[in-house]
Amino acid sequence: MEKLKSILEAMHPGVDYDTCTTLIDDHILGSFDVINLVSDLEDAFDVEFSPVDIVPENFNSMQSLWQTILRLQDGE
Repeated sequence: MEKLKSILEAMHPGVDYDTCTTLIDDHILGSFDVINLVSDLEDAFDVEFSPVDIVPENFNSMQSLWQTILRLQDGE
Protein backbone atom coordinates (compact mmCIF):
# COMPACT_ATOMS: atom_id res chain seq x y z
CA MET A 1 0.00 0.00 0.00
CA GLU A 2 3.03 2.29 0.35
CA LYS A 3 3.38 2.44 -3.43
CA LEU A 4 -0.26 3.52 -3.71
CA LYS A 5 0.26 6.17 -1.04
CA SER A 6 3.32 7.49 -2.88
CA ILE A 7 1.32 7.79 -6.11
CA LEU A 8 -1.47 9.66 -4.32
CA GLU A 9 0.94 11.96 -2.48
CA ALA A 10 2.66 12.83 -5.75
CA MET A 11 -0.71 13.99 -7.10
CA HIS A 12 -1.83 15.94 -4.04
CA PRO A 13 0.73 16.30 -1.24
CA GLY A 14 -0.49 17.18 2.22
CA VAL A 15 -3.66 15.07 2.20
CA ASP A 16 -4.03 12.61 5.08
CA TYR A 17 -4.58 9.58 2.87
CA ASP A 18 -4.48 7.24 5.89
CA THR A 19 -7.75 8.61 7.27
CA CYS A 20 -9.48 10.48 4.43
CA THR A 21 -12.62 8.72 3.17
CA THR A 22 -13.95 11.53 0.97
CA LEU A 23 -11.34 11.96 -1.76
CA ILE A 24 -14.02 12.14 -4.46
CA ASP A 25 -16.88 13.56 -2.38
CA ASP A 26 -14.75 16.50 -1.22
CA HIS A 27 -13.26 17.01 -4.71
CA ILE A 28 -9.72 16.28 -3.57
CA LEU A 29 -9.52 14.03 -6.62
CA GLY A 30 -11.17 15.46 -9.71
CA SER A 31 -12.07 13.71 -12.94
CA PHE A 32 -8.68 14.33 -14.55
CA ASP A 33 -6.97 13.10 -11.41
CA VAL A 34 -8.95 9.86 -11.60
CA ILE A 35 -7.99 9.35 -15.24
CA ASN A 36 -4.32 9.92 -14.44
CA LEU A 37 -4.56 7.78 -11.32
CA VAL A 38 -6.09 4.86 -13.20
CA SER A 39 -3.24 4.98 -15.70
CA ASP A 40 -0.62 5.18 -12.93
CA LEU A 41 -2.20 2.32 -10.99
CA GLU A 42 -2.49 0.10 -14.04
CA ASP A 43 1.21 0.58 -14.71
CA ALA A 44 2.35 0.29 -11.10
CA PHE A 45 0.27 -2.74 -10.12
CA ASP A 46 -0.16 -4.51 -13.47
CA VAL A 47 -3.96 -4.36 -13.31
CA GLU A 48 -6.64 -3.23 -15.72
CA PHE A 49 -9.55 -1.08 -14.59
CA SER A 50 -12.80 -1.55 -16.48
CA PRO A 51 -15.43 1.19 -16.60
CA VAL A 52 -17.43 -0.57 -13.86
CA ASP A 53 -14.41 -0.25 -11.53
CA ILE A 54 -14.18 3.51 -11.99
CA VAL A 55 -16.85 4.56 -9.51
CA PRO A 56 -16.58 7.00 -6.59
CA GLU A 57 -16.86 4.22 -3.99
CA ASN A 58 -13.57 2.73 -5.25
CA PHE A 59 -11.72 6.07 -5.20
CA ASN A 60 -13.01 7.79 -2.05
CA SER A 61 -10.22 6.44 0.16
CA MET A 62 -6.80 4.92 -0.11
CA GLN A 63 -8.17 1.80 1.57
CA SER A 64 -10.98 1.35 -0.97
CA LEU A 65 -8.50 1.90 -3.79
CA TRP A 66 -6.20 -0.72 -2.28
CA GLN A 67 -9.05 -3.22 -2.02
CA THR A 68 -9.94 -2.57 -5.65
CA ILE A 69 -6.33 -3.13 -6.72
CA LEU A 70 -6.15 -6.40 -4.77
CA ARG A 71 -9.43 -7.56 -6.32
CA LEU A 72 -8.17 -6.73 -9.82
CA GLN A 73 -4.90 -8.55 -9.15
CA ASP A 74 -6.88 -11.62 -8.13
CA GLY A 75 -8.71 -11.43 -11.45
CA GLU A 76 -12.17 -10.97 -9.97
